[in-house]
Amino acid sequence: MGNKIEVKNLHLIFGSSKKQAIKMLKSGATKEQIHNKTKCTVAVNNANLTINEGEIFVIMGLSGSGKSSLLRCFNMLNIPTRGSIEIDGKDITQMNKKELLEFRRKKVGMVFQHFGLLPHRTIVENVAFGLEIQETTTEDRLRKAREVIDLVGLKGYEDSYPHQLSGGMQQRVGIARAIATDSDILLMDEAFSALDPLIRVQMQDDLIELQQSLKKTIIFITHDLDEAVKLGSRIAIMNDGVIVQQGEPEEILLHPANDYVREFVGNVDMSKVVTASSIMRVFREKLVLGKDGPAYAARKMSQNNFRFMATVNNSGVFQGYIVERDVRRLLEKNEKDLSKIVMDIPQVNSGTPLSDLLPLYIQQKYPLVVVNEKGIPLGYVDHTDVVSLVTGYNNGEVKEIIENASN
Repeated sequence: MGNKIEVKNLHLIFGSSKKQAIKMLKSGATKEQIHNKTKCTVAVNNANLTINEGEIFVIMGLSGSGKSSLLRCFNMLNIPTRGSIEIDGKDITQMNKKELLEFRRKKVGMVFQHFGLLPHRTIVENVAFGLEIQETTTEDRLRKAREVIDLVGLKGYEDSYPHQLSGGMQQRVGIARAIATDSDILLMDEAFSALDPLIRVQMQDDLIELQQSLKKTIIFITHDLDEAVKLGSRIAIMNDGVIVQQGEPEEILLHPANDYVREFVGNVDMSKVVTASSIMRVFREKLVLGKDGPAYAARKMSQNNFRFMATVNNSGVFQGYIVERDVRRLLEKNEKDLSKIVMDIPQVNSGTPLSDLLPLYIQQKYPLVVVNEKGIPLGYVDHTDVVSLVTGYNNGEVKEIIENASN
C-alpha cells in the first residue's frame, strides 16, 4: 500500500494580511496574537501528513480545531496559503483552473454532514448527478447509479425522493453519489454526526464493509474519538490548526503526545481498542518437545527465574506451558518426557481486544498465549497488564488487589 497523498508544510490563513500572519507564525506568535494584530485567522498551521492508498485516515479535533478547513484543502475548496498537497505525485496547489476542474470531477468525491441531496430529484437522479457533471450519457449514468444504489443497500428506492427516506438512508444516497463517479478519494466531513446514535453506529459498520470492496482512500473528519478509533487505520488529532499527534489508534491511546491528547482520549474504553499485540511480552525462551528434557528445562527456569515456560513441537507450533513444580517432579521420578506435564493454555491472536481477553482469565492464573495464524507463539499477555490498562492501576497495585482477594 503506497503513499497516495503527501501534505507538506501546509498553511491555511483567512484574511487580507496573510504575509504578515506568516511572518508572525515564524517568529512564534500564537493564533490569538496574530488575529488581534492582523485580523487574520490561522485555520491550518504547518500541517504535514502522509495518507496511504486505500486507507481510512481520520482527522479529528474539537470545533474550531481546523479539521474541516484542512479537509477542504484536499479538493481546493480552500486554497492553501502556503505548502503543498501532492496526490499521486502531482501538487494540486499548482494546478490551473482546467486541471483543477478535471481533478474535482474525476479524482475526488465529497460526502457532507447534512447530505446535500437535491430535494426535487429522485434517488437515482441524485446519485447520477456527479456523472451528469462528468458529461456521461443518460443511459450510462443511470445504469451506474442503479449499480451503486444496490451496493449501498438501497435497491427498490431508486424512484423515491429524499424526504421519503430516513436520515441514515439519505446519507447512504450521499455516499452512493460520491462513489458513483469512481473517484479515487472520498472526503467525508462529519458525515455521520447528524444521525441518531444507533443509525450512526450502523453507518460506521456499513462504511467499513463497503471499504472492504471499494478500497478507496478516505479522509474522514470527526470530533468523536470512538468513531475515529473504529474507522481509522490512522488518526491525526488537531488543536488550534496544529496537528498535535498522528499515528495508529492504539499508539495514540497508549502514548498520548501531550495533555490535550491525553484529555481527549481519557474517556475511551481502552479494553475495546487496545489489542493483545500491544501489551504482550515476548517469550525469551521456548522448549521443544521431544528435544529438550526436564533437566534442560529446570536449568533454564532457574537461570531466568521463570515460573513457567512455553513449549512447541518441531514445527514451532505452541503446545502448552510447563511449570517448575512439575519439572521437579519429573526429575525426581527420573522421567524425561516433558509432554506428560504440558498444561493446556488459552490462545488468542494478536488482534484480539482486551475486552475479549478478560473472560479467558477466569480460573486461569497463567498468562494467555498470543499466536499467529499458524499457531506459532508470538508472546504472552499477563492478566495484571490487562487489568492495569483497563483500570488505570499500576501492576504492583493490581497484584496486591488480586492477592488480597484470593486470601
